[in-house]
Amino acid sequence: MKYKRIFLLICDSLGIGNGQDASSYDDEGANTLKHICDACNGLDIPNLEGLGLGNLGDFEGIYPLRSQLGYTLKLNELSSGKDTITGHFEMMGIHTKKPLITFTKTGFPDEFIKLFEAKTGRKCVGNKAASGTKIIEEYAEHQAKTGDWIVYTSADSVFQIAANENIIPLQELYDACKIARELTMDPRWKIGRVIARPFIKNKDGSYTRTSSRHDFALKPPAITVLDNLKNNNYDVIGIGKIADIFANQGITKDIKTINNIDTINRVIEIAKTDFNGLCFVNLVDFDSIYGHRRDPIGYGKAIKEFDLQLEELMRYLKPDDLLMISSDHGNDPTFKGTDHTREQVPLIIYSKELIKPKQLPEMDSFAVIGATIADNFEVELPKIGNSILDKII
Repeated sequence: MKYKRIFLLICDSLGIGNGQDASSYDDEGANTLKHICDACNGLDIPNLEGLGLGNLGDFEGIYPLRSQLGYTLKLNELSSGKDTITGHFEMMGIHTKKPLITFTKTGFPDEFIKLFEAKTGRKCVGNKAASGTKIIEEYAEHQAKTGDWIVYTSADSVFQIAANENIIPLQELYDACKIARELTMDPRWKIGRVIARPFIKNKDGSYTRTSSRHDFALKPPAITVLDNLKNNNYDVIGIGKIADIFANQGITKDIKTINNIDTINRVIEIAKTDFNGLCFVNLVDFDSIYGHRRDPIGYGKAIKEFDLQLEELMRYLKPDDLLMISSDHGNDPTFKGTDHTREQVPLIIYSKELIKPKQLPEMDSFAVIGATIADNFEVELPKIGNSILDKII
């Protein structure tokens, strides 16, 4: 074992463009980080720049360095799809060959909706692909009068249920999601995630989604690197929505958070403790608050906040710690629509005792991440992805 603790931070949706097959997804030209930098007239993020992020593309304000503090490389996605589940599963060794089913164009079938209504005792409104904030604005007053569920989907394989916490109790919303999850195990409707989307009405009449979101995901279809770590008595700490993404499979400790800042604060707390294994982190705000809502300025501000916190986290890393920073897909906030984009993602690798880190050749699967982690802890390697542990010196 080379490193006692590995911290894997996933900046949800922070793609870097140039997806090899982007045209197949109608995403040619998407580049999340570049277009955020352009919209913000450059980003000042000295810590990510120092690690070598600027060497991975032409990003205004993030300069390439001859001497960088971390290893950097570009990763292409092997799996079919561009969603959270597919990206995270691939990182941990699962190749999704057939994209998860979606209902973007039609909404969910009447048969499914009627079964859901019968089992939950409430009617549904919406049932279309929509922005979460917009569909809440559209139907919140209707829900207040009728108690109907607000249901919607997107380009991703999801069934989302929105409910005002002051109209429908949070537990009832979660129970409804469990019912939907059970119904969507039917092969005709087998989606990746059912998502609870609670919200509240503000005094000014606007609506805010709360931090009580909960994802009910498909279980991984095979053993993952997380399972192999847990089965070999290593710690697998999930922070943010990691446990939800993997349906709690392979997780030894689940830490829920309310936003990106809280998430990194919790990572710093964990860094101050003694553990042996993986701390796996998802920073969802980049995607849910700024990517889908097409807010490049807000996204840029969030990256700068992350960069500031990253400096503090790095102070608490020990010589036998390894830090990995990556993403699961793109979500270019300047691109058409409101959905994810098929892009390459960055992989940044840092440890305090690296001798001469550099840029490495791009690789053809996110599974290089899981393979490297498995190799380090000497557990079974995933069937896809090549470890680069021997290149980290």
